[in-house]
Amino acid sequence: MAARRNFKDKTVLISGAAGGLGAAFARRFAAAGARLALLDLALDPAQALADEITASGGRAVAVACDVTDPAACRAAVAQVCERLGGVDVLINNAGITHRSAFARTEAAVMRRVMEVNYFGSLHLTQAALPSLLERRGLIVVISSVAGLAPLYGRCGYAASKHALHGLFDSLRTELFASGVGVTLVCPGFTGTGIAHAALDGDGRLARHKQSTVGRVAAPEEVAEAVFRAAERGKRLVVLSAVGRLTHLLCRLAPGLYERIMARSLRSELER
Repeated sequence: MAARRNFKDKTVLISGAAGGLGAAFARRFAAAGARLALLDLALDPAQALADEITASGGRAVAVACDVTDPAACRAAVAQVCERLGGVDVLINNAGITHRSAFARTEAAVMRRVMEVNYFGSLHLTQAALPSLLERRGLIVVISSVAGLAPLYGRCGYAASKHALHGLFDSLRTELFASGVGVTLVCPGFTGTGIAHAALDGDGRLARHKQSTVGRVAAPEEVAEAVFRAAERGKRLVVLSAVGRLTHLLCRLAPGLYERIMARSLRSELER
């Protein structure tokens, strides 16, 4: 059995770090003695979190970064390396979603979701990879069960998450000999602000309330599971019981799964 990773005095870079899952990840890794690099489009809340961690005896820096801009990602990683010495763990967490039927979703919305969820992770990983290679580090990708199975009313979101799996499963094969690990994590429904910030098909905030299936997990619960998966270097972690059932059913009986899923979520867009 491979030794567990120890994150004490390691630098953990988190995108989308200012709130929700990102903030929960930051607090959990800080509790393990890690140094935190908190990247977010909004600097003020990221700085407030960095101040909170520092006041509790940890070390954290906040860096403004638009992950859809490759130059901004390179600049942010360079700043982190200068201030904290390098990147040992990269957590690609920044993400957005939409809640709208394909036929009523503008291509610009699909493109925006792909830019943040897929290309944001790609840009940041490319920027951090030299440091990760030097340190035999770890890449953690926050995906979704929608990266493993279809999801009604979120074609663009599901496409972006499927793309993440194709990219990072393939990247893992290129990194076998380097010592850099890749962990893909698929949380289920989680109590964060992403659902409230979902886009409608025209790019405005979605007016349809999100439907959920199964229990909604707390961000801290997901953060603990991600921390344990990172310790063990897991390849893929599907966190919720509904998520694991979804993954299994989609593989064994895809037609049945699609009918059940569509029936469960169709009313969400009809309210």
